[in-house]
Amino acid sequence: MHLREGDFYLLGNPPSYRMASSLTARAQPAETLRRSATNGVARIGSEAEEDTYLCGGYFHFDEPNAPILIDILPRLVHIRATDPRSVLLAHVTELLSSEVESNAVGRSLVLDHLAQILFVQVLRAHAEQTDRPTGWLGALDDNGIGGALRAMHADLGHKWTLQELADISRMSRSAFAASFKKQTGTTPLEYLIQWRMSLARDALRRNSRSISELAFATGYESESAFSTAFRRVTGTSPRQFRDTAHHAAGSGPDEDLLASSGSVRQPSQLSSLTGPG
Repeated sequence: MHLREGDFYLLGNPPSYRMASSLTARAQPAETLRRSATNGVARIGSEAEEDTYLCGGYFHFDEPNAPILIDILPRLVHIRATDPRSVLLAHVTELLSSEVESNAVGRSLVLDHLAQILFVQVLRAHAEQTDRPTGWLGALDDNGIGGALRAMHADLGHKWTLQELADISRMSRSAFAASFKKQTGTTPLEYLIQWRMSLARDALRRNSRSISELAFATGYESESAFSTAFRRVTGTSPRQFRDTAHHAAGSGPDEDLLASSGSVRQPSQLSSLTGPG
């Protein structure tokens, strides 16, 4: 892939790959370049060449929730500088660069949030430049199914019925169910359960709520009903999951950028090519 000034690229579960300073130069393994970096800077090509900077980073996702996003993305997302949304991406990159060089209060917090904003902007650009993105990312832009998805995301604790979701999408129940499964690969109510359990896993890792509070927040009438659904999806009880997550968090360094702790799957890598300087 030929990268030009202002381009962005996102690699999901990145394989081994090589980089070169030009189309004719000798390529070097990206991992070798990363290990050779001094103060975060590695040179590609000879010193006689004009300097161009590649700014990049990794996003690690907790193993149980990673497929929700990674499985719907292609291996490579390429946002060209000519894409209208690249202007917004460039603004966020400038803010990131300023924060990296800053020692101001709250630097790490600002960096984390800017990285997440950059990631979301890349997803938006990908969705807009693709005729029909895979799964829920594409379905969100659908006038019918997208309305139901947004309603479920906005009110997780509501006891949604198939009829209510079909009414929001302005479809019959049968047409809505068929269209939803075609676009997302699952049924509406199964999607809702999976989404609830994904957020429940995050809350249990952070230990931000009691299990009874979490049950009510995710639309279950009792802790028992919530625990049954959680075990069906994850294969373990909420208490066991929470205890295991806390033990894992305390056994090693925190490597996640977007997730606070837990086992990690292969990361996504997001990079942008800036101009000479």
